[in-house]
Amino acid sequence: MAQSVKILSTSFLVLFVVLLLYLVFAIFAPFLTPIMWSLILARLFYPVHERLARFVRGKRAISAMLMTLAVMILVVLPVSYVTVLAVNETIHAYQAITEWIQAGGMEELPKRLASLPFIGTLSQNVLGNLVLAYGVLNGSSADGSTIFQTIAGTVSGLAMNMAEVATDFLITLFTLFFLFRDSPSLLKTVHKALPIDPKAKTEILDTLDQTVVAVVRGTLLTAVAQGFVAGMMYWLLGIPFPLLLGALSGLLSLLPVGGTAFIWGPAAVYLFVSGAVGKALVLVAVGAGIVGLMDNVLHPFLVGTGVDLPLIVLFFASVGGLAYFGFIGLFLGPIVIGLAKATFHIFQQNYQRASA
Repeated sequence: MAQSVKILSTSFLVLFVVLLLYLVFAIFAPFLTPIMWSLILARLFYPVHERLARFVRGKRAISAMLMTLAVMILVVLPVSYVTVLAVNETIHAYQAITEWIQAGGMEELPKRLASLPFIGTLSQNVLGNLVLAYGVLNGSSADGSTIFQTIAGTVSGLAMNMAEVATDFLITLFTLFFLFRDSPSLLKTVHKALPIDPKAKTEILDTLDQTVVAVVRGTLLTAVAQGFVAGMMYWLLGIPFPLLLGALSGLLSLLPVGGTAFIWGPAAVYLFVSGAVGKALVLVAVGAGIVGLMDNVLHPFLVGTGVDLPLIVLFFASVGGLAYFGFIGLFLGPIVIGLAKATFHIFQQNYQRASA
């Protein structure tokens, strides 16, 4: 009887804990993305914060506040500035496209595409399929009103998302302050809560730390390098809105498939249509050669050497993370896979060997 009561009470306690964990997750679920970004930023800047804390004689609240302001100045403000410039160029591009449509550019587009060497027939067929599918050149849309409405809808959608982005920035900075201030006690709590061997705890946390640094630093450095090179290429070739296209190239370079080709590909078509065939060939050569090579060589070198994962595993980790977690999954995917690899390695070393 006593044994049955003990089993029943234990089962109830387990179910109660599971329910509490589910409710805690539900409460924090709307804020998971900014919280994850704050964790990543806190780890990247934590060594600087520790030096600053020693400089202010261990007053961690002051050092956390100063470090949060520094991250805002070094990261948030430059990103916001580039975003504003990109939005301005987007508005100018929107106006230029509208003027081009109203000037009859849509009617001239099939003829220009047909004159392209090698891909003229293919481009004309693709355009014909688009016309049949969406009617962008037929009837009342002959003046480009369908495209006009699509662009206008996209711009308005971006404007509506700005409030959400601003809220996420504030939550990220707010969380970042407390991570800087309370990180030692938080790490001790996590270390005590893990129900495994102390040596295994240390190895798992060290691997997690190394993986986060390698993935984030390698991914961001590769994206910045690709965006800079691509932007300079657009500017030197005289392509309109080089800053916007460079920023988009750096952003899309994070994608495991396609990447910067989603930007320089249409730009090359624009040069072909404009008659600048030589510049278009240079753009394709540099985009597929130098910029693409940076993604295939620099990124695996910076990330793979830090997490000790094969290139194919990094690819699937990035694609799967993007599909499941969204944009931040490009970082979380490789981090989770690296942590899982370390955990299996620890299990093999400690527990399988002990049972043998």
